[in-house]
Amino acid sequence: MSAALVTASKNTSVTVSQTPDSPAPSGLEIIAPTRDESSAPGWFHARSEAAWTEFQSLPLPGLKDENWRYSSAKKIELADHSPAASPTAANIQAALAATEGLKERAARFVFVNDTLVESDITGLPAGVVCVSFSEALKTHADVLQQHFMKGEQALGSGKFAALHLAHVKAGTVIIVPKNVVIEKPVEVFHWVVGDHAAIFPHTLIVTGDHAEVSVVDHYRSLEGEGGLSIAIADLVGGSGSKITYAACQELADDAQALHLSSITAGRDASVKSFQVQLGAAFSRSESVSDLVGQGARSDMLSVSLPIGDQIVDQRTLQRHKAPHATSDLLYKNALYGQSRSIFSGLIIVDEGAHYTDAYQTCRNLLNSNEAEATSLPGLEINADQVKCSHGATSGPISDEELFYLKARGISDSESRKLIIEGFLAGVVERFGNSELLDTLVARIDEKLERAV
Repeated sequence: MSAALVTASKNTSVTVSQTPDSPAPSGLEIIAPTRDESSAPGWFHARSEAAWTEFQSLPLPGLKDENWRYSSAKKIELADHSPAASPTAANIQAALAATEGLKERAARFVFVNDTLVESDITGLPAGVVCVSFSEALKTHADVLQQHFMKGEQALGSGKFAALHLAHVKAGTVIIVPKNVVIEKPVEVFHWVVGDHAAIFPHTLIVTGDHAEVSVVDHYRSLEGEGGLSIAIADLVGGSGSKITYAACQELADDAQALHLSSITAGRDASVKSFQVQLGAAFSRSESVSDLVGQGARSDMLSVSLPIGDQIVDQRTLQRHKAPHATSDLLYKNALYGQSRSIFSGLIIVDEGAHYTDAYQTCRNLLNSNEAEATSLPGLEINADQVKCSHGATSGPISDEELFYLKARGISDSESRKLIIEGFLAGVVERFGNSELLDTLVARIDEKLERAV
């Protein structure tokens, strides 16, 4: 039996063995993270090293894993990817030229291959902390130690979360003090460039009591084949605070994406999260919402538009841990070609979480006979005086709607596009930012032009 030695740090090593008949592991499976120990606190290095060991010890989720039902973890091709190389001057120039975001914003960050290349925080109120992840490790390590990746990975991607923790070095940390309201959004761009390059962005948002903030993360590709994004967002809402967060995934059609988010909503806090899936051959999102304070509210929104043979995999968990809390999930998928969508969502109402209001809706619009949508909603109720409902629908575009538009001289393809735009618009409008709404509608329209 042969063996390959992998060095995880100067003090830790992991031995990976394989039989002579099996291919040697490669890519992210064996490329250990490297860090400058002087740039981060000891607890972070300890967690990073432990995560690398955990990643190597955990098996890839298999067909019998309920959290990967109807999907396959093998779609995330770790062996084919390596941590993204530092961007060249040409890469940076191309990314900045292509970065067209909101005109009205409080701050903007641009990352290329997990390297910060531009930041502007001039529109932020006094007292707000809005820095890169690497900078936060130096200046606000106490907040990271308290909130960074504290939730369990309950939806099946523990192995990939460990890989993220082992390699993470980029992203943004936003801390909004008590009673501070940021009127305009914070906008962050994560560009990936290079063949089979992998990035590991992280977003941490922490709000004090009665604070408000809106954040938009964009994930996009420059030139190169088969990029990979393994991103995580931690949203922590203090009492009476409001967080609005959007993750817009528009990677290249041959890329892969795994985006995990955790929401913790305190007493009377309101957290609205929005997942947009427009790119990648395979994209998986996992969203966990914990309502830990009385009167908390979580709105979980998503739109996706898979075409060709793209796969969109969506897993959600709404956990009610306190009474008088509300959660409302609305996911809509419009499918073309031979694309597939998988939705699996669960509402759990803990003992004592009385007077819970929880809703879960997934709707799928099929635009070809080959498209396939699978929905698995679920409820687990352990309290009294609750109001919970869930539902899922799948079906083609109505013949009556098509006839109505075509009878007025609108072509079949244009009629379908109008119907799909209307189908998705209701979710986008609930996000509440008119400028972002216009931007997303334009991006959806661009993809529909390729689909019809």
